[in-house]
Amino acid sequence: MKKSTMFTTILQTILPKEEVLPLVEQLGYVDNARKFKVYDLLQFLAQSALQQWNGYRDGETRMVSSGLARADYSTISKKAKDVPFELFKQLLALVIKKCNRGCRRRLGIPKQLLVVDSTKITVGKARLPWAPLKGERAGIKLHVSLVADEGRLHKVTETTGNCPDISSCTNVLDKQFILVADRAYGKHKQFDIYNEQNQYFIIRLRDNTCFHEPLQRIRKQKYAGTIEQDFTCQVGTKQTRSQQRFRVVTLKDPDGNPVLLATNLHKPSAESIAAMYKKRWQIEVFFRWIKQHLNVPKLFGTTPNAVYGQLYTALLVYVVLKLIFDQGNAAVHKCAKLTFVEFDRLYSRNDLPLEWTVYLTSLFVLP
Repeated sequence: MKKSTMFTTILQTILPKEEVLPLVEQLGYVDNARKFKVYDLLQFLAQSALQQWNGYRDGETRMVSSGLARADYSTISKKAKDVPFELFKQLLALVIKKCNRGCRRRLGIPKQLLVVDSTKITVGKARLPWAPLKGERAGIKLHVSLVADEGRLHKVTETTGNCPDISSCTNVLDKQFILVADRAYGKHKQFDIYNEQNQYFIIRLRDNTCFHEPLQRIRKQKYAGTIEQDFTCQVGTKQTRSQQRFRVVTLKDPDGNPVLLATNLHKPSAESIAAMYKKRWQIEVFFRWIKQHLNVPKLFGTTPNAVYGQLYTALLVYVVLKLIFDQGNAAVHKCAKLTFVEFDRLYSRNDLPLEWTVYLTSLFVLP
């Protein structure tokens, strides 16, 4: 059983053509192609991410062995340029919704943690003239929210690389979760808006942040670990100061550098606040993984449709792989359970344990 054929069959099971075509029609795209249609492009982009193909030409030579119909590289390139990337964005949202059903779990905090950050993908200025950065570089950003401890995507949006993170933050938020974010999202007056929207948050502040009228919180026991202070205040200078008072927890990182955390959570201990913020590292691991394993930095096309279509499909592949892993680990015997890193390594080598292969074959009716 070839790994490439296996994934094609799984993708067709999770996202059949019958569910894709209505979305194509809703976007008003007319697919006049006789052979290489929108669904063929989806499968091509998925395989190119999974197998880390080098481009349309390279994909042309590999697609048949991956269970795809043959197409000329120029046909693939033209199709990727033509199909609105909004389709792949909607397909990603659909697959996230399907794959995340029944995956929620209760934590010892008011709500689950939603880690938010962005990753930038840069190329030469000539390749993406519509997304210029400083100097001779161009690039785009993917803004992502990830459910902590589960590693599952929640929302994704896209911008050019020079767009501030704070301006796209609202597109990936959800007030059913606690927002956990780094300094790029620490605009002080935004804290008041979060409060009005009932959005809980834990956000790192810049080291030179001003605190107006700080008031230490009453505590019976000494601080544990690296915690130094726990107080409430208005955050920011006179020009940028928040109207409401917020809680600030200060601590030291492993290198002894200060870490200032602002939050509107009042019941958890300072130690719990620090522990929740540490989970922000999970999104950095996620970005590193997709760049190393899903070909994300290697952009095939040069137009917005081609670029974002490729990236949204790569994220779709991640969601499907995560589904396979989560369901497989829950079904196999404990002696056959794997970590996600082990699963990815064995899956990429087509060397999964027999129990996993049997399970996937029965689950997705593979050839």
